Amino acid sequence: MNFSEVFKQSSHLCNFSPDGKYLATCVQYRLVVRDVSTLQILNLYTCLDLISHMEWSSDSQFILCALYKRGLVQVWSLEQPDWHCKIDEGSIGLVASRWSPDGRHILNTTEFHLRITVWSLCTKAVSYIKNPKACHKGIDFSRDGCYMALAERRDCKDYVCVFVCDDWHLLRHFETETQDLTGLEWSPNGCVLAVWDSCLEYKVLLYSLDGRLLFTYSAYEWSLGVKCVAWSPSSQFLAIGSYDEKVRILNHITWKKMAQFEHPATITTTKAIVYKEVAKRSAAGSEELSLPNITMDSTVLSNQSKYEIHPAPVQMPVVRPDPDRANPKIGVSTLAFSSDSRYLATKNDNMASVVWVWDLQKMSLEAVLEQMSAVRCFQWDPRRSRLAICTGNTNVYLWTPAGCVSVHVPSDGGFQVQSLTWHCHGDPLILLGKEQLCLCYTTTGAEDK
Repeated sequence: MNFSEVFKQSSHLCNFSPDGKYLATCVQYRLVVRDVSTLQILNLYTCLDLISHMEWSSDSQFILCALYKRGLVQVWSLEQPDWHCKIDEGSIGLVASRWSPDGRHILNTTEFHLRITVWSLCTKAVSYIKNPKACHKGIDFSRDGCYMALAERRDCKDYVCVFVCDDWHLLRHFETETQDLTGLEWSPNGCVLAVWDSCLEYKVLLYSLDGRLLFTYSAYEWSLGVKCVAWSPSSQFLAIGSYDEKVRILNHITWKKMAQFEHPATITTTKAIVYKEVAKRSAAGSEELSLPNITMDSTVLSNQSKYEIHPAPVQMPVVRPDPDRANPKIGVSTLAFSSDSRYLATKNDNMASVVWVWDLQKMSLEAVLEQMSAVRCFQWDPRRSRLAICTGNTNVYLWTPAGCVSVHVPSDGGFQVQSLTWHCHGDPLILLGKEQLCLCYTTTGAEDK
């Protein structure tokens, strides 16, 4: 496993282009575009203020930079570096900006979610969408880019609007059976729209493209409900994580529950492999214990770790949430399917240092990874069943069905990995620190070291 040199970045605004050829990085008010293969700087753009959000167009030809403090959006072209576009929302302000799937329209959400403005880069036409709801995930595009679903709040009721992205005309508008709609998401095949209520009520509604209610799922009542929802890439499974520390899997034929995954404090099953991260110990002999060697070894070894396999039963570290605080750290907050829909990775917030991997062919627990620190981020390789994990320290962790590996990120001063992102082809991997980044070039699979 190899690592690139370290580069500067700000606010974790760094991403590969959709075609995988370029790497865009924001450094305060500057936008730096590099060639992925050589890491040489191809273009350098200067914005008018601190960049709050950065996003590639779907065809990798343009880059959007949103300056929320100024209510501005600046668009840069890779093919024509001298061309640029500036969109000023004026006194109404700006809180969110994103591309449409065609890469030629920009959707700006104004302050207080008064409206969404759709700007065309080709014709300079402007369209307005009123009453967008301010919620966790109130807008989503179908995978083929044909339709946009938007949550709307009007007269104290929730609605969903379905727009055709070609000309932004309204295709469907229907009321949802929710008290306080929190999110919506299209299935990858674009046939079903999942809508879920706030955490105060366990309710997930499934709608067809024409607005028909296909199914309503509610696992229980009178307790904190849905915390996260995720579709499998095949559209066959809908995973629902909730505050009762369970994940429920719905099938795409009857929409009934076909499996329920629990996160127990004690793992008793012998079918799952439990990996526990432990610190590597120094094996230095007495002749190596001079003062310079002690200093060097203690620095390096304090940052290195390895995995040990523990037989069942194994006790997991559990942190009890504070009942007097809002948004308690309990329940399943993160779900991620592998690219082939074979595996599901989950995180239960009151076991913050543990990652659970489930096999959806066997409908059983495959592996448990107990880290020494709380898990910050995990993400699947888009090409194979390989999971990358970071915990805010100087290591990056990889899991495959063949095993686990902990790899130290070499750098001067210690590079603490806060987040990570895979390349669209599966290699390399962006590792993001507080104000730095580097690329990790992996091998075909993780081998235990």
